[in-house]
Amino acid sequence: MCRTRPWFGAHIPGRLRGVSTTGSVRHRLPAVGSGVDLPRHARLLSQVHDAVLSGRRPPAQPREIVGRSWSRLQADGVSPDSCEDVVLADCAEVEARRTRTALRSILPELRSALTQVAEDANFIVVIADSDGVVLWREGSRGLCKAADALGFVEGARWSESSVGTNSIGTALVEDAPVQLFSAEHYARSHRGWSCTGSPVHDPRSGEVLGVVDISGSAMSVHPTTVALVQTAVRLAEATLWQEHTINLEKLRGHAAPVLGATAGPALVVDRHGWVADARGLAAPDRVSPPCPGTPLLVPGLGLCVPEPLGDGWLVRRSGTPTGVQVELDLGESPRATVRGDTEWTRALSPRHAQILRVLTEIGSTGIDAASLSVSLFGDRDHVVAVRAEISRLRKSLGPVLSTHPYRFADGVDVHVVG
Repeated sequence: MCRTRPWFGAHIPGRLRGVSTTGSVRHRLPAVGSGVDLPRHARLLSQVHDAVLSGRRPPAQPREIVGRSWSRLQADGVSPDSCEDVVLADCAEVEARRTRTALRSILPELRSALTQVAEDANFIVVIADSDGVVLWREGSRGLCKAADALGFVEGARWSESSVGTNSIGTALVEDAPVQLFSAEHYARSHRGWSCTGSPVHDPRSGEVLGVVDISGSAMSVHPTTVALVQTAVRLAEATLWQEHTINLEKLRGHAAPVLGATAGPALVVDRHGWVADARGLAAPDRVSPPCPGTPLLVPGLGLCVPEPLGDGWLVRRSGTPTGVQVELDLGESPRATVRGDTEWTRALSPRHAQILRVLTEIGSTGIDAASLSVSLFGDRDHVVAVRAEISRLRKSLGPVLSTHPYRFADGVDVHVVG
């Protein structure tokens, strides 16, 4: 494929309602606003799509999230035609994915929140895993037949790299809710559809578990679909968190005799590092997820040895407690070095280096997710992405970072060298 430089920019500032044929199809979560002439808007988007992909100046700019997706696909040499060749996982793989995904436990809540609404409104509800593989699909019988013809079926690989810009794959890449209308889809065969997808995060780890999507005909698109999907996702994540608190309580009860008989300060944590109980110290909410045979650095305790305890771990120090120092090199090859009883260095992504620079500048007062979103992205609309990035940082560096608000933990000495 001949790679042409796209006319659209990576960032289009501002948030304006409506569409101007001389301006931009502006970034906003709903793909269309109330009162928009849908057939006319669809024709405009078709002209934008065809012009951008052929390297001509479009009559309007795509929305930011759409422009970013098209730019990624063009940079990777993916053509709209290739996106129409849907790849299916076999039945054994689909069943294996269904069995191991945490989405399985919240399927009843998702169904109760969405399925009947989807049938009544002539939509389909799709749940995909973190790889974009469709695990479940329910809804309008007539629309399911249309989806069959498109290859939008259980087992379909609906990642962005596989089928182009779509509300499942693009939501996974952006780690944010996405609504698309008509020719905002990359594949021309998808122009007759509208779709709204939102990632589901594991509240224990911040990891993306998958995406909940509602899809229908292009002319059935509506801004309220965004709220419906996000409400279902919040319900699902709340259910996962409730399960988490119940499991912590069970672990606390199971570990009480062992913890009571332990000499010196110690923690009991689950497999994600969340603290179920503690003795002899002011415990953080969470430490790094323990790994068998791997020492764990805990501020206030020093180097600890995690020991299996039922469905969790007993964490206690192996020697005299020491302070924790963090050295940040935020130059061209950013990295963080953590020193205590032991020492290790982790490479940092540009985004993680940016976050750590903000936290060093903020100091002990800390910063909330919305304010950190403004510092990183220029707006308050990326709170979910901020939380996910902080979770990944805490996994990498250990509990040198505190939450509520985000800051370096008490007793951690931070030194920036670049």
